[in-house]
Amino acid sequence: MTLVASVLIANRGEIARRIILTARRLGIRTVAVFSDADRHAPHVSEADEAVFIGASPPRESYLVGETILAAARRSEARAIHPGYGFLSENADFAEAVQAAGMVWVGPPPVAIRAMGLKDAAKRLMAAAGVPVTPGYLGEDQSPAVLAARAELIGWPVLIKAVAGGGGKGMRAVHGPEDFLDALAGARREAMSAFGDDRVLLEKLIPSPRHIEVQIFADSHGGAVHLFERDCSLQRRHQKVIEEAPAPGMDSKTRATLCEAALRAARAVSYEGAGTVEFIADASDGLRADRVWFMEMNTRLQVEHPVTEAVTGVDLVEWQLRIASGEALPLEQGAIRLNGHAIEARLYAEDPRHGFLPSVGPLNHFKLPDGVRIDSGVLGGGVITPFYDPMIAKLISHADTREAAASRLAGAARAVEIWPVKTNAAFLARCIAHPDFIAGKVETSFIEARLENLVEAPAPVISAGTIARLIRWEAPESSLRPYSPWDADQGLAGFRMNGAPARTARVYLDGRAVDVDLGLEPVAGEGALVRLAGEWILFAGGEGIRVSLTRPPEAQGGFGLLDGVVRTPMPGRIVSVAVAAGDVVSAGQVLVVLEAMKMEHSLVAATAGRVTELAVAIGDQVTEGFAVGRIENTGPDHP
Repeated sequence: MTLVASVLIANRGEIARRIILTARRLGIRTVAVFSDADRHAPHVSEADEAVFIGASPPRESYLVGETILAAARRSEARAIHPGYGFLSENADFAEAVQAAGMVWVGPPPVAIRAMGLKDAAKRLMAAAGVPVTPGYLGEDQSPAVLAARAELIGWPVLIKAVAGGGGKGMRAVHGPEDFLDALAGARREAMSAFGDDRVLLEKLIPSPRHIEVQIFADSHGGAVHLFERDCSLQRRHQKVIEEAPAPGMDSKTRATLCEAALRAARAVSYEGAGTVEFIADASDGLRADRVWFMEMNTRLQVEHPVTEAVTGVDLVEWQLRIASGEALPLEQGAIRLNGHAIEARLYAEDPRHGFLPSVGPLNHFKLPDGVRIDSGVLGGGVITPFYDPMIAKLISHADTREAAASRLAGAARAVEIWPVKTNAAFLARCIAHPDFIAGKVETSFIEARLENLVEAPAPVISAGTIARLIRWEAPESSLRPYSPWDADQGLAGFRMNGAPARTARVYLDGRAVDVDLGLEPVAGEGALVRLAGEWILFAGGEGIRVSLTRPPEAQGGFGLLDGVVRTPMPGRIVSVAVAAGDVVSAGQVLVVLEAMKMEHSLVAATAGRVTELAVAIGDQVTEGFAVGRIENTGPDHP
């Protein structure tokens, strides 16, 4: 069977580069597409040909099927690979590709439709003998009926968008008092992401683990699984760290899961790559009778590299071969597990400020050695507000889970990116946490330990580092004898008979630290780099400003400055919860901003009265836009 001669990749970033890599090895010509924001993106220059498809917002470029098809015709591409996200699970687009005489590198449109709506998919799976989570799949979507059904299911419940995925349109609700607000938010987010605001309800499992099975099927009746992945470490229902195989998985539970996944695939006459996702009640360990079907993703998954690592299979190659009409390259008995693999998603976001996405140039960009890196950007590039803020995937593979975790944590600590903020240090702390090492993972893992995972101890800065700074720029006044009576220094380390010490005061992100210049340099401290007139210390995955003089007090910010509430990034206003004249309390939501595929609530930093409101639903706003003003009325002036 001859492979397709050329393929257009209807996607961007790291998945586009990933597909190009395999296609080039197979001798397949590649065609990239790009928006205004992606003109200089790596996938554009790495493809054999690239076609411009429109403005930066996805709805004006990557989500416009007609434009993608026109690009394919213009470039004479014989196939279209959708990657993941965007149009990858759009059955109408898949049909249009086939109607145009091109090869669709994905499952049949009928299978996409069957699994695309969560309620219909669950009914289909139940009929096929696949266990499903208890819940409500009814057509009546009135808030009163949904609230009543939630009461019958029993709290807590999970609201999920019928057409959803990736945590969008999903809310966990723990009591009736929060249900209607959560329902409104889930519907609003679902409509924005999928154009469909219908929801279903599920019983919220008390100690849930998210386990999925990678399956493949061909057009000749063959179907195999490539074992399971554990994707339990999540934040806001978005996967953060994934691994294969699942820790604590026994052979009986594995066999039950994998057979259920194959049964699901056969029920819809599946072809190509797919992932069947299950929720497991891990309160008493993994058990075959405590696992239920959640959904099926009819595409390649972001976390596919961990499966590639433990099976030695190139999943993109399999996709291209099956789409070309070939049979599965391996039978089930020939697919074996080898070692353990873990993937961490490196995002442009600031964990210490609510994980707000971080946009801007990648002026300093250094990713670690020793692990697989799948990245969509390069140094000198830009993180824009238009797309998912993932910078790269870091993937480690070793003989044991402990070794893979150690290697990946070290890789996360070695990340150096500036001035964009990243979650690298947060990832390192997650992977190195004793509970993670012990395999005690579930979907609430991050939330339950969030404070410790976000807040790191102050980095150690050595005398050697200070010496470097002093040689470059320190005035003599920065050095002074240590004094126990200095209010800033305090009494730490003071001895009446101690020898005089020479100290230097430095500021780490504005925090004063005194360093004894007589101490030996500290091994493994980090890298000190001069960037744009600043000294940046990279340590543990974080970039920290280092200065010998007290920096000016921070100005502005995205909370209140003279009562002004500002947006942390560009985006679209999707909800306005207050009006001018309203009295608000500290922490109350004022407006909701949609940016980078997520909703972000802007809240009141203090109690007061809303004296100005400058936005309405649907407004597009820039970073730092003043959405309103709050006058702090004080306790005696409500």
